[in-house]
Amino acid sequence: MAQALTRERFAARLYDLRGRYWDSHPFHQRLHSGGCTPPELRRWVANRWYYQLCLTRKNAAIIANCPLPEVRRVWVERLGQQDGTSDTEGGLADWLVLAEAVGLDRAEVLDERHVARGVRFAVDGYLHFCRTRPWTEGVAAALTEMFSPDHMAARVTAWRRHYEWIDRAGYAYFERRIPVARQDSARTLELVLDHCVTAEQQQAAIAALAFKCEVLHAMLDAVDYGAAR
Repeated sequence: MAQALTRERFAARLYDLRGRYWDSHPFHQRLHSGGCTPPELRRWVANRWYYQLCLTRKNAAIIANCPLPEVRRVWVERLGQQDGTSDTEGGLADWLVLAEAVGLDRAEVLDERHVARGVRFAVDGYLHFCRTRPWTEGVAAALTEMFSPDHMAARVTAWRRHYEWIDRAGYAYFERRIPVARQDSARTLELVLDHCVTAEQQQAAIAALAFKCEVLHAMLDAVDYGAAR
């Protein structure tokens, strides 16, 4: 881009990446259509645990890279959302409840025995990105949450229909996360629009969001490959 985009056009360019979100991946399509076996669904949950573990660390990295206290005060809320105030609260705790709801033992999730190499590589790459790139790019990469609430809502509906064997307690993660993601994504977009004002910054933000979409697809490639073996 030779010139900076208007705020409206910049937002539109970010939203244009909706088609690259991971809900279009064949594994997710199979997962939502009822085509996954219980072991395949458990594999997805166990591998997503590694991504869940990354979130607090990548958010802390964004905070560490950000010189603006007003931004840090907003972003620090995410640490508590994921870690909670005890081992029984927060996104990590809710994900472990989901793991048990699909038939996984908590110990086998915690020791990461099911995490595929490709998933580990993709998630570690995302964490490295947020540690080494400007904070604005780390925040922009998080804008996949613009696309996630509707996807999660569709997942809950589909799972209730197709996988009646899942303990209903496991849906707490999604039910709590959906409204939070809607709120967080709006604030995240405002941060990106406010602080990425040059053509270079805007292009970097768009590239960061595209990179995050690739990370998510790479994770599912590894999960899908393992499920097919």
